Amino acid sequence: QVQLVESGGGLVQPGGSLRLSCAASGLTFGSYAMAWYRQAPGKQRELVARITSGGNRNYADSVKGRFTISRDNAKATVYLQMNSLKPEDTAVYYCNAYYIVMDYWGIGILVTVSE
Repeated sequence: QVQLVESGGGLVQPGGSLRLSCAASGLTFGSYAMAWYRQAPGKQRELVARITSGGNRNYADSVKGRFTISRDNAKATVYLQMNSLKPEDTAVYYCNAYYIVMDYWGIGILVTVSE
């Protein structure tokens, strides 16, 4: 059974930082591309950042230069370092793992950026 468990969310002030983690189990982690998505209230889910099995990264324009995605295959964990957070980064953040036709999601974790 595949599980993706997000952690590290919470409330942070504008300009602050958070690091999200997603621990995976039940899959061959190193074979999967991993991604973070987010969904703000009243909006569609959007891709934030993706890292391939080979380590190639891409980011949404809105987070380039502020967020960094990384992975530790030995720990089967993907991270999202979020710096210079803005109120518009407030959303539920979801971890995603995909490989060919296999596509898995975590339950999401809330990040709130507010005074």
